[in-house]
Amino acid sequence: QVQLVESGGGLVQAGGSLTLSCVASGSIFSINSMAWYRQAPGKQRELVAEISSSAITNYADSAKGRFTISRDYRKNAVYLQMNSLKPEDTAVYYCNAGVLIARTYRPYDYWGQGTQVTVSS
Repeated sequence: QVQLVESGGGLVQAGGSLTLSCVASGSIFSINSMAWYRQAPGKQRELVAEISSSAITNYADSAKGRFTISRDYRKNAVYLQMNSLKPEDTAVYYCNAGVLIARTYRPYDYWGQGTQVTVSS
């Protein structure tokens, strides 16, 4: 089994910054892409940013210029640095990882439990 544990959410004023962290552990052979999604109340879950195994990044338009995704490949970790936060960034943020399971080499998609980010105006 593989677990993704997120941390770093919280309450921040508009214009402030937060950094989210996610660490994957368990029966991991390798991790392909890692990503951050978010889901606001009454809305569908949406991609915020993703980073491939070769560090190619992709951002939602809403995140471009304000958020930065990065990885620590040794730690199986992914981070999301969020600057210039807006009230509309308020959501539960979920970590996602495409994992090749050790020994079986089968691919699975895993999700973290989510961390709340609230931006006050």
